[in-house]
Amino acid sequence: MLRQYKKLLKRYGKQNWWPAESDFEVVVGALLTQNTNWKNVEKAILNLKSKGKLTPNLILNLKKEELAELIRPAGYYNQKAERLGLLTKAHLKAKSSWNILKLREHFLSVKGVGKETADSILLYGFHKPIFVIDAYTRRFCKHYSIFEAKEYDEYRLFFESNLPKDVNLYKEYHALIVAWGKENK
Repeated sequence: MLRQYKKLLKRYGKQNWWPAESDFEVVVGALLTQNTNWKNVEKAILNLKSKGKLTPNLILNLKKEELAELIRPAGYYNQKAERLGLLTKAHLKAKSSWNILKLREHFLSVKGVGKETADSILLYGFHKPIFVIDAYTRRFCKHYSIFEAKEYDEYRLFFESNLPKDVNLYKEYHALIVAWGKENK
């Protein structure tokens, strides 16, 4: 696994993900990126920033319609506005001192938050050593005959058991796989 990582790193260079100014911005981005591309998420986040609304308390004080309008570029804006409110409440209740399993279950209990979103929040927002699996990761594994499974957690556990438990390594490896995936559509 580390050999593949080093090849990706040599090819694409350091990615330094996740492009966010705060851990809460990671939470917002993780939800907004569902079923859309990152460019649209950036527009939605810029809307929130330009209105000075990118904090948990300010998002919770917005009317659902106003929040939906601000995040409109991310698509499914009415649904995402509702879910962003729920996720924001969960974020405020979460404690970084909680262990990974407790944090993961906490975020998975939020309507509209699946494993990829929860794990992105844990890795990039809470800096916990959990490997994020996405469509690029599955395709990468299949392309290089590394591993094939049916379930998300099988992939996640495969990566975690074959790599050192290192948050920065997990972040960089995931970002490099995404870079590879975008190049190899």
